[in-house]
Amino acid sequence: MNTFKPVLTEYIDQQDCHTLPFYKRVGGYTALDKVLKMNPEDVTQEVKDSNLRGRGGAGFPTGVKWGFIPKDSNKPKYLINNADESEPGTFKDRLLMNKAPHQMLEGMVIAAYAIGCHTSFIYIRGEFYKEYKLLEKVVTEAYENNLLGDNILGSNYSLDVVIHRGAGAYICGEETGLIESLEGKRGWPRIKPPFPAIEGYLKSPTIVNNVETLSCLPHIVNRGAGWFKSIGPEKGPGPRLFCISGCVNNPGVFEEPMGVSLKELIFDRAGGIPDGKQLKAVFPGGSSSAILTANEAIDVMMDFEELVEKKSMLGSAGVIVMDETVNMVQACLNIARFYAHESCGQCTPCREGTAWLVKMLTRLVNGGGKPNDIDMLFEITDNIGGLIDFSKGSFGKTICPFGEAVAWPVRSFVEKFKGEFMEYLPQEKVVA
Repeated sequence: MNTFKPVLTEYIDQQDCHTLPFYKRVGGYTALDKVLKMNPEDVTQEVKDSNLRGRGGAGFPTGVKWGFIPKDSNKPKYLINNADESEPGTFKDRLLMNKAPHQMLEGMVIAAYAIGCHTSFIYIRGEFYKEYKLLEKVVTEAYENNLLGDNILGSNYSLDVVIHRGAGAYICGEETGLIESLEGKRGWPRIKPPFPAIEGYLKSPTIVNNVETLSCLPHIVNRGAGWFKSIGPEKGPGPRLFCISGCVNNPGVFEEPMGVSLKELIFDRAGGIPDGKQLKAVFPGGSSSAILTANEAIDVMMDFEELVEKKSMLGSAGVIVMDETVNMVQACLNIARFYAHESCGQCTPCREGTAWLVKMLTRLVNGGGKPNDIDMLFEITDNIGGLIDFSKGSFGKTICPFGEAVAWPVRSFVEKFKGEFMEYLPQEKVVA
């Protein structure tokens, strides 16, 4: 029996849950009041102790990330809320912005206070117009109630929040591409190091956190790091929002403990596969994760470590389900087209390789395949994303992880469903 009680989405079905009066009525901003009486270092330590890991995709420990901010720097420090949710199969941050925006905003103020930031940004996806207009009202409301601006809640701490709309580029979800865009430049990811915590926005120390990550902070402050660590696996605990879409009866966002089984998410929460069809494959972490076969999917827990062992990743927790009717070659082509379209073009392996993948897969689908196409697809993915060795980390050949985000899913399609790709080759050309 599932005894877990939602945390981040507890009130999303109630009327006016997005408003300040409602949020205050259920305990909103009590965590901020508590934080403003603490030392910033103690706030960072509490988040470190909770072992909260980033919910945007990379899964890096949040408190550790904050700790990289230089203590002796005279430059201003910045916090950026990454609300540029563009990963296919992912729509959790949009839900939080619509239904619990003050929860996210309270988390932003807590994070900004912890790192010594006095100017923060919400970088929101350009297509999220409704959410942008709502956040304008939310931020205005916060200023009017002394939750933003000068001397917040009578303290000596001040913070301004600016909303910045992106222009619909997938690559600006990558933190350094986002920072370049925020500075008014083309959204080209930067070479690291230096990392943003050392030299980010306007060459100043900058922390970029995801909407869901920030939304966890008020609850950690109010309930303690021990409570947070008690939910799910020790190395990656806490509540998590899982987006389930594709071939399921009940698609949507489901809040569950980290480490919940993928089988439970698909068949219990999302209602299983329509029309009695069989499960065929699953993206466990958005379209940039390597796919899992049905046999792999029914035996895996949604945990950072376990999915790495399965040679995939939890990523943004965007679960895309495919049933037995899905043509895997067509699906692979669809994914390749998306990444070819969204490549920023800065790195040659990615710019040229994604275009070649689309050309080859299109030719294959149209009946013009050649005997060496399968080997060539492997070679192209290796040239874009590097040879993939999950036991030793990634060996990408591009400035940002976009190259691996292309290579991993395409390669996994070909490896795990090679027979379907072979069927597209003219039979007289097939090499036994």
